[in-house]
Amino acid sequence: MLDVELVILILSLGVVAALYSSVGHGGGSGYLAILSLSAFAMNDPGWLKQHAWSLNLIVAAISFYHFHSLGHHRSALTVPFVLASVPMAFIGGYLAVTGNAYDLLLSLILILAAMRLFTSKSEDYDTSIRPPSWKVILPWGAGIGLISGVVGIGGGILLSPLLMLRGWATPKMAAATSAAFIWVNSAAGLIGSASVNGILLDSELIILAIPMVIIGGLFGSKLGSASANQSIVRKILVAVLLLAAVKRLMDLVGF
Repeated sequence: MLDVELVILILSLGVVAALYSSVGHGGGSGYLAILSLSAFAMNDPGWLKQHAWSLNLIVAAISFYHFHSLGHHRSALTVPFVLASVPMAFIGGYLAVTGNAYDLLLSLILILAAMRLFTSKSEDYDTSIRPPSWKVILPWGAGIGLISGVVGIGGGILLSPLLMLRGWATPKMAAATSAAFIWVNSAAGLIGSASVNGILLDSELIILAIPMVIIGGLFGSKLGSASANQSIVRKILVAVLLLAAVKRLMDLVGF
């Protein structure tokens, strides 16, 4: 019989997949947040990151399919970000950041992700989109890729606000680019981590989680790609991220 906490955890991962995929994200920061609120919180950072990336690969692929199929994807925007980020995500996944340093970095990223979601807008803008040059994109892509690899996320939570705040994409265009960005960064980070630590995936957890995140990803991305009103979704995600960040910080200082 399944443990009650494990059942709640699996269901929560499915909910996170639905919420994140509705805005074109894979859910990496959300999965880390949920795992940080469970008995798995004390596991090795490499373990946490590999599970977040594995689920990211599934949900980001589903998100990309839906946003792309409705014509929101612009390859000219996606390609340079991907090329700049992949090698840095691999390096980040290869780096061994553990202990208090990882807890502090993860908490800061969760708080930043919450702030970005809270302050970003969900409606499509009428203003003209100004695609950036490769010279502008490359350092941003490399930086987000490195952070993604070190922490264990896909980077969409950082990329989407950047694209919208700079006027480089509408929210749905940003969602399509972020989904592709998340997928390749998650793959690069996972390969980098596995090359150092080996495969750390818990087979029972992954087998149970995959069907739930597929269902959540299909539901969320289908709804999000066709709907512009996502303010409630963002508020829920903000609450989850902040709760996980506070728990991590309290554990860090010994509360």
